[in-house]
Amino acid sequence: MHFSDILGQEHIKSHLQTSADNGRIAHAQLFVGKEGCGTLPMALAYAQYLLCLGAKDPEASKVKCGNMSHPDMHFAFPVATTSKIKRHPTSNDFLQEFRGFVQETPYGNLFDWFHVLEIENKQGIINVDEAENIVKSLQLKSYEGGYKVMVIWMAEKMNIASANKLLKLIEEPPEKTVFILIAEHEEQIINTIRSRCQVLHFPSLSEQQIADSLVKNHQCLPDKAKNIAHQSEGNYNKAIHVLNNSNADEQFEKWFITWVRAAFKAKTDASVIEDLIQWSNDIAGAGRETQKYFLQYCLQCFRQALMLNYKAESLVYLQPTNFELAKFAPFIHGGNILDISDEINDAMYHIERNGNAKLILLDTSIKLTRLLHKK
Repeated sequence: MHFSDILGQEHIKSHLQTSADNGRIAHAQLFVGKEGCGTLPMALAYAQYLLCLGAKDPEASKVKCGNMSHPDMHFAFPVATTSKIKRHPTSNDFLQEFRGFVQETPYGNLFDWFHVLEIENKQGIINVDEAENIVKSLQLKSYEGGYKVMVIWMAEKMNIASANKLLKLIEEPPEKTVFILIAEHEEQIINTIRSRCQVLHFPSLSEQQIADSLVKNHQCLPDKAKNIAHQSEGNYNKAIHVLNNSNADEQFEKWFITWVRAAFKAKTDASVIEDLIQWSNDIAGAGRETQKYFLQYCLQCFRQALMLNYKAESLVYLQPTNFELAKFAPFIHGGNILDISDEINDAMYHIERNGNAKLILLDTSIKLTRLLHKK
């Protein structure tokens, strides 16, 4: 991965290159940015830049970094048990899959990665076994005599045991060892880790940057690229998702329609509560990560309806195929949008913490029946 392959973020590229050239390389760095802004590609490009500094054969090092096989480039990322690895899973067990995932979808998100592993119904973590492997691998001397780089993707998925295990190493790493932690939610990383890292915040990409890349790299027509870029909200991964017309959103749309229609009817027909119970059971069977992404989709639908209700058509990009947003929009307004958003965010919070999805979703559904009719 080269810096030139990364969309935008020019000031961060310049900062990283300049600091490396001047020998001012922080031993622990935390790249923070929303999904699709390029934190992982930037980490890979920066790691390659460091590993090629002073290398005896820079071209050979670039090739190794390009296919993510450089012996001094190490990776850690969230994993879980699978049909192949039934106990104590670590990143080393899935390196081949991770290399393929990054090369195919460098802007991909955690849900995409779990889909590759076929563990959408589980929550991947960076566990204490992983931390022990990191400590062992970084205690060894550099294979090529230069830097060793440890890239930890989705560092907020470190559990307390693994974070505490790595604390001393991150604070005082071996010579020429660089940690690059990547996170979407900085606040979920324990303070003792965060305080030992130099933090770089990545802004979302501009619509123009995304549209230009879609035209250049995906042969997308300019008008279509502009429309997709508007929908993507600065998230290049989402732009690719929209371009490829993934079936996930089609399923999410069907679930959303069923949910909202049942919630509307429940006020005048108490028997509809059985439909909401069945709906909650269906979604609960889809796996936690799918549930969280579906609830994020619901939030998006409610917010888009609010924009349309308040005549902010220029901000409306959602184009559902099975229902009319204009007819739904009058029911979403200043009197209920905050409460609806709070309830959905609470549901995501409790699902992420292993709450009973059936009860959480049913509780949210019953509250929605009141909020949709709120004046």
